[in-house]
Amino acid sequence: MILDIQPRGPAAWLWMNRPEARNALSDELIAALETALEVLEKDAAVRVLVLAGRGPAFCAGGDLAKMEKAAKMTRARSRREASRFAKLLYRMHAYPKPIVARVHGPAFAGGMGLVAACDLVAAAEEAEFALPETRLGLVPAMISPYLVRALGAAQARRYMLTGERLPAALAARIGFVHECVAAAELDVTVDKLCDRLALAGPEALARAKKLLLRVEGAALTLELAAETAAVLADARATPEAREGIRSFLERRKPSWQ
Repeated sequence: MILDIQPRGPAAWLWMNRPEARNALSDELIAALETALEVLEKDAAVRVLVLAGRGPAFCAGGDLAKMEKAAKMTRARSRREASRFAKLLYRMHAYPKPIVARVHGPAFAGGMGLVAACDLVAAAEEAEFALPETRLGLVPAMISPYLVRALGAAQARRYMLTGERLPAALAARIGFVHECVAAAELDVTVDKLCDRLALAGPEALARAKKLLLRVEGAALTLELAAETAAVLADARATPEAREGIRSFLERRKPSWQ
């Protein structure tokens, strides 16, 4: 099974399962991730997704054997091949449920892009990130929008151009990683993040993610102010918000917890 889905509390853990290839992004793995996202979005019992990797690496990036074949394709076909991964990244970034990256080893190239497309990142102290594409004559193209958002423009410029490795501890200091812990504590840390996320209303989380997409990098204008006011007005009219406010006033847990 190239993608092993494990129910765990309020979360579904998606284990990339190509350990012999360091979870390189084959067509089959990308397709399995696409299918899992589609199915799990409709499962109300799943509140959070966790992306993880079996074996010694989180994800080594693109499959170089596949890239060598792509170099011989027509330009139109090569673009179609590349766009599939680009669509997966956007699907993850815009997904209505939170996605947590659990990184225990190398997350290189497209693997680092997968991490950047997630909402929260927990990494073991031994984990490493890198964008070695330019050293191979390539460009970290499809992952670049997510890297700039997750790393910040200045740090993205450094690591995209130099290809140098970014240790997990340093990644945490510059804000790319939210939690950097000992390997033995990684799963417990991820579980805690999932439990915290599951305290929120599922509709509120989806609305918050959609709002983040809208305001990231947006100019501060009166039009944007009006849009954000409308988001709150719409949210507080929902049954979920009414239940949340009522449960707070009644000193009890809301129905979704």
